[in-house]
Amino acid sequence: MISLERSTPAARRHLAVRVLGVAAGIAFLVGLVIGSVTPSGPERVTRDFGRAWDRGDYGAMYSMLTPAAKKRVSEATFRAAYSTAASTATATDVRVAKVHGTRLAVVFRTRIFGDLRVDWGPNMVFPGLTPGAALTRKTQAPRRAAILSRNGHTIVSGPASARAVASGSPASSIVGTVTVPTSPADQARQYALGFPPGTPVGTTGLERALDPLVTGRPGGELLAGGKRVAASSPQRAHAVRSSIDLRIQSAAVQALAGRLGGIAALDPGTGRIRALAGVAFSAPQPPGSTFKMITATAALEAKAVKTSSTFPVETHAVIDGVSLSNANGESCGGTFAESFAESCNSVFAPLGVKVGAKRLVGMAERFGFNETPSVPGAAPSTLPAADQVGSPLAVGSTAIGQGKVLATPLEMAVVADTIASHGIRHRPTLLEHGGKSRGIPVTSKRVARTVEELMVGVVQHGTGTSAAIPGVSVAGKTGTAELGSTVGPTGSQTSGDTDAWFAAFAPTRKPRIVAAALFVKAGAGGQTAAPAVRPVLITGLSANKR
Repeated sequence: MISLERSTPAARRHLAVRVLGVAAGIAFLVGLVIGSVTPSGPERVTRDFGRAWDRGDYGAMYSMLTPAAKKRVSEATFRAAYSTAASTATATDVRVAKVHGTRLAVVFRTRIFGDLRVDWGPNMVFPGLTPGAALTRKTQAPRRAAILSRNGHTIVSGPASARAVASGSPASSIVGTVTVPTSPADQARQYALGFPPGTPVGTTGLERALDPLVTGRPGGELLAGGKRVAASSPQRAHAVRSSIDLRIQSAAVQALAGRLGGIAALDPGTGRIRALAGVAFSAPQPPGSTFKMITATAALEAKAVKTSSTFPVETHAVIDGVSLSNANGESCGGTFAESFAESCNSVFAPLGVKVGAKRLVGMAERFGFNETPSVPGAAPSTLPAADQVGSPLAVGSTAIGQGKVLATPLEMAVVADTIASHGIRHRPTLLEHGGKSRGIPVTSKRVARTVEELMVGVVQHGTGTSAAIPGVSVAGKTGTAELGSTVGPTGSQTSGDTDAWFAAFAPTRKPRIVAAALFVKAGAGGQTAAPAVRPVLITGLSANKR
């Protein structure tokens, strides 16, 4: 028997028809248990068939067919029949509830047609089907919902075929696109969700990240050989309130000023994204010395260094007999705090070697590297596995954010936020009311506090003084990622040789805003990125008064 259970009172009814299973119109299961040599054989095979079905093991199910049945249908056809029928019915789960001899009570939970309860037997056909008939459907997509800002202002609205961005919205550059999927995989995925072919979907930006929340639920009819066995109505989604703050977004867009790069801003301790400008989450680049936030954390946790530890003042370090220089060949050293404030490669590269690839990579992964981003469409930030980093020189290069390390401004904002949140990482989200992100422990509160103090030194008297805000304690880290080689003799770097980075939060102790910026081929982090992040921090402090 098959019945439909729906949430609306008008739909609380039951339909009873004879069935063979979900393989629409294919009668190859006739003879499934024929040929068993003992009276209990058919019941045993039916039970095993049901268990395999329960776990979605079509291969095991096919193996239970009789030789005659296997001659009539290949395993590929068998698998395709079950998979296609499940997609047509928008099934999300198949559960064999009971076994009665050679019959199975099967429940199909579907996305748009409610629960279908099936009484399956080896000599039946799908609801009302004659051999060769098909299970089909006719569905309709509801109107796409609007995407709003944190404060409820419309960012983009309109039907999927004609989305309109609010006039003058600073978020226009990150709205993204809505297009008809062209790849077979994407088309199959949309079909399984119940959408008719040709329905546009979000492919980039906010439209992609929030697509499941704005598409709503399709509705229509499920037909068995032309006979309707289930029906539902399209359900439009409510407008989705994103976490984007238009004031902070505007500040980020203005700070980027049309240059190639990206700026990301976060609400501290929640993971909520307040701004994404440019390539803030889509084009990973070497993070340069902003990665030293991670190296410092790993070194302090491993007790490989103290803030009072001293290092010689040098222009370069020698690893594996190769010279690895400070930016522009500058001389620096002194205490560990001074070396962090001045971003000394000559200190941090050997320190990375001392810490070791295993600890260094492990710490980076705890900060979020090498994992699938929580925001759909965001590019992952990556570095090689510990056993693939290579020589001590490669480990030293990794420790200063060079080598094969790649990161997005969004990821480096997450790193800064983790320090601001006492060593607890929060995965980014574009939802304002999705609940607070579950914290992921990265390091101890003591170590995080120490790194924060190091970052304060960067802004007070180090490479990041251009991000200083009068009356506000700002913690930050600059980065100047060399796009050529970082080894061997170096002279003065030109702006086109380096990417400029800066990551920061303010105020310390009780942060209200986190931001990170990347400017591609734009010079030094302290000269280009730090002053650009400053107005974003100021706006965030005003917007997030607590």
